[in-house]
Amino acid sequence: MKKKTLLLCNGLSGSGKSYFVKNTLPRGLFYNLRSATTRPMRAGESEGAPYFFRDEAYFDTAPLATHLWVNEGLWTPGTPKWMYGIPEFEVYDNLGQNLIYDVIQPRYSRQLIDWFKKQGLDSEYNFRVAYFLPPENNFDTVAGRANMPNDLDVRRMNTCDPIDFLNSGLDIDYILQPIKNKYNPRLMAHIMRLMRQK
Repeated sequence: MKKKTLLLCNGLSGSGKSYFVKNTLPRGLFYNLRSATTRPMRAGESEGAPYFFRDEAYFDTAPLATHLWVNEGLWTPGTPKWMYGIPEFEVYDNLGQNLIYDVIQPRYSRQLIDWFKKQGLDSEYNFRVAYFLPPENNFDTVAGRANMPNDLDVRRMNTCDPIDFLNSGLDIDYILQPIKNKYNPRLMAHIMRLMRQK
């Protein structure tokens, strides 16, 4: 049996991860794993699209494959915690498909790989790590999205640099820069192989 692919897309906000997933990958080839989050729902969003919207208590009890607390370094009692995490049911419900995880920090990709290995799912999946190069205008881009306290400070703390991959024990398989229409030919060749296997 040929292994499926778990593609781990790491990069700052505005680096083109979402654009790549929605507009470059062949439709239906990958399933984009959804996270639960404590952040408020924005205009145009709904439950499960693009997140499962939950309260902080959920993150204390729910089985999660990843667990992100992205404003931990700035949090003070009485203020909201920015929490994200892929519920285990979201992975289990979509096994047998090629999967994508879209996240900023490489350490959270490491969490998901470790979870897959702990469940024995590394016998069914290959792990591929993509690094989306930082956009020059990252903080101009995200400033318009800020809707929670200390948004820009939080984003500055959640880095995605080569040292972050090294510290997480991750090798970078592919480097991309979608906002400049630069795609890694090895990744595109891998995608074509997956298309032929479908």
